[in-house]
Amino acid sequence: MPFDDILGQTTAKRILQNSLRTDTLGHAYLFSGPAGSGQMKTALMLAQAIFCTVCKDDACGECLECRKVQHGNHPDLKILSPEGNSIKIDQIRELQRVFSYRAEGGNPKVYIIDQAEKMTVQAGNSLLKFLEEPPVPAVAVLIANNSQSLLPTIQSRTQRVPFAPLPPEMLLQVLSNEGVSAPLARCAVSLTSGLEGCKELLEQNWFAEMRNLVLQLAKESLGKNGSAVATAGQKLFKTGLGEHLDTLFSMFHLWFKDMLYFLYRKHESIVFIDQLDFISNCARTRTSSQWVAYMEFAAESKKKLRFNVNAQLCLEQFLIRLES
Repeated sequence: MPFDDILGQTTAKRILQNSLRTDTLGHAYLFSGPAGSGQMKTALMLAQAIFCTVCKDDACGECLECRKVQHGNHPDLKILSPEGNSIKIDQIRELQRVFSYRAEGGNPKVYIIDQAEKMTVQAGNSLLKFLEEPPVPAVAVLIANNSQSLLPTIQSRTQRVPFAPLPPEMLLQVLSNEGVSAPLARCAVSLTSGLEGCKELLEQNWFAEMRNLVLQLAKESLGKNGSAVATAGQKLFKTGLGEHLDTLFSMFHLWFKDMLYFLYRKHESIVFIDQLDFISNCARTRTSSQWVAYMEFAAESKKKLRFNVNAQLCLEQFLIRLES
């Protein structure tokens, strides 16, 4: 059944299916947990189950109501997401206007607010009354990576449904079954927090190219042959990869951590496992403290990008520190 299509999240699925089975569905839920844990997919699955004309505690996926949700055109389902950097009061007012009309079927209407922590204070206050006294029967699902950023009054009026990070082993198995190469899969899983995020990253044409470039630069800089800075300038900023410099620094961070994993004999945790021969020869050329320092260099460089430091200068400074 469709709820089984959601990876992991046993607790969340149990809470929701028990509510459906016993007719004790809450009026508002707060799906809290890290991005990419399946919150939106679960919210849509809940909406399907509420509207489904075949199943009581699940969604058949075949009836007209289920297919309307799947196709994104169910009249009794509304999804809100940030416009720009925030969810604004006008969006909540429009939601209230739409929900002033009765549902087409006999079920409650459903609205999902994605990234609910991005509501402005005005939008949050406007939603609060709507949560307590909707003009028609309604079920709200608020999705928040950081639920503590929501107004305390909203938190207290919603039933929390916890979502946990998906185990890397589970993600790797799914990606392997779909034919993704192990080296790319391990890297994507280490850089994202869910299956959707992994797939989105793997679909980017530049991702595999960036991984190869990081390996080349890492080996050149650690070898102190002095060519890494020049290579970086030529390959990154002439091919468009410079737009993804934050990912480059994240990959470097993983590379240095792999050296520590090797030193501490945690080979199963190594991300760049296809480079194990090189790592085994290189890991002992530095102390643990030096590898930790390199990880800090990568983190500092990524932070500089957020403060709009010149990207090429940022990379050159980073590589020079590695070669020194």
